[in-house]
Amino acid sequence: MKRLISAAAAVMIVLTMAGCSLGKTDDKEKRSGKNGDAVNVQDLPEIEPAKGIATISIVTDDAGAEDSLDFITETVSSHISEMQASWYDDYVIPPEPVYKECSITLYDENAKAVSEGLRGNVKVRGNWTTTYDKKPLRIKFDEKQSVLGLNDGAETKNWLLLASYKDGSMLRDKASLQMARGIFEKDGLYASDTQLVDVIVNGKYWGVYLLAEYQQVNPDRVDITDPEKDYQGTDIGYFMEFDGYFFNEDDLHQFRMDYNKNAPLTPYDGNDGSGRTMAARCSDDPEDPRDEVGMTIHSNIYSVAQHDFIANYTNNVYNIMYRAAYDDEAWVFDDDYKTISMTDKITPREAVEKVVNVDSLADMYIISELTCDADIYWSSFYMDADFGECGDKKLTFEAPWDFDSGLGNKDRCADGTGYYAANIVPDANGGVDGGGEYDSINPWLAVLMYEDWFRDIIKEKWTAAYDAGVFTEALDTIESDKTKYKDAFERNYERWDNLVHNEIFANELSSRAKECKTHEEAADYLHEWLSARVEFMNGEWGK
Repeated sequence: MKRLISAAAAVMIVLTMAGCSLGKTDDKEKRSGKNGDAVNVQDLPEIEPAKGIATISIVTDDAGAEDSLDFITETVSSHISEMQASWYDDYVIPPEPVYKECSITLYDENAKAVSEGLRGNVKVRGNWTTTYDKKPLRIKFDEKQSVLGLNDGAETKNWLLLASYKDGSMLRDKASLQMARGIFEKDGLYASDTQLVDVIVNGKYWGVYLLAEYQQVNPDRVDITDPEKDYQGTDIGYFMEFDGYFFNEDDLHQFRMDYNKNAPLTPYDGNDGSGRTMAARCSDDPEDPRDEVGMTIHSNIYSVAQHDFIANYTNNVYNIMYRAAYDDEAWVFDDDYKTISMTDKITPREAVEKVVNVDSLADMYIISELTCDADIYWSSFYMDADFGECGDKKLTFEAPWDFDSGLGNKDRCADGTGYYAANIVPDANGGVDGGGEYDSINPWLAVLMYEDWFRDIIKEKWTAAYDAGVFTEALDTIESDKTKYKDAFERNYERWDNLVHNEIFANELSSRAKECKTHEEAADYLHEWLSARVEFMNGEWGK
């Protein structure tokens, strides 16, 4: 029963993350599951690529059909629409996203075609973002392709187009991932490359999107051992997400965390926790308002043995981390990575470093603290472990993701100051003190924060990135993008008008974000917030 309660509660929370949109739409929209298109797509003129921004033109094989755009206007992820149907008796479940066969042409910023007629498939992707009018997309080419030079021209099949619908600047993901690359790549770790593009679908202008890389195991992305199909052994790579949506996965691709028997964590708030503690996960009490956040396995696995191995390993790695930090004990795995035992032959720090890439965890803390992402307790927090022949068998944190609710867009560290990522954070509704249901914590970021040696690593990494200009370069890019793509942003908001008419998600936004009614205002606010955040972070972590 707790499992079902958790699943339902999880989506209730995310409904508020989507702006309680059903409460702000009329009955017809509730029944259909649509928010209402800003423009009737049948009335949109066919256009040619514009100069000044790269363009991705998608033509589905059924482009001549009257309903050829339904795949991008009508579809909603099934687990979201099914939950909505449970709330409203007259709700009609819309179709779920499906791939459409298509041809894709890539244009450079001079509107010159650089790759024509590339075959592939396209579909809507995401969770609550699929309920918005402007939906994110996934492209899967039939053959590996380099797309507009991203990631040094890496050729892969899977690419993403992020809609940035809630982000008035449309630059939060781009700026965050730019900074992440400047931090993570120094340690040989992956963070997506990006580029702003116009998107045209069946000749119709669809707006400015952020072209990004798909989160996947790949030699040019998350570079861990990918097993051959149907391989049963445990000596492979595992790519995972700390994920509030884990219950949507089949049993083979999700597992729960015990978090050292849910032992309490001291939040890192700059004041020794202020006398507070927070359990890593919800309790077994059915009255506990907190939602369960488990782990989703995104990489290829084919056996229960693989599932059980990585679930046991991940749980025990956390146990080793917790016992080192809170009990001053060193625990180690046996040779088969099945059980752990206490030892006095190494220090607690050495015990952690045997199973955790601590540089990667410090990197993830920095980008998470810097951006104040509102979903840090919930999802889009990735890690991996490689038990292949060349793998280091350490839990590694990389592939940072999903920042459109951060950097001052939601009311989290609204003035750019304060500790956040390893602190007690509010749920999507605003937490106990802000009208929400509960507060929570990201246990992976919090567990080592009171270890002097780990904070020293953070200081070294922050200072190196700051001195290398990682953050000033991102701030400069925000300013240059605002000017360079001015015409493109204006076209986007003529198409969607969601800066002014943002009722579907307005209650999510910070007061400053709500005030922005032009792209220039939104970009200026982002620049102002990030400048203040960098100054705060440098005061706390700079050497």
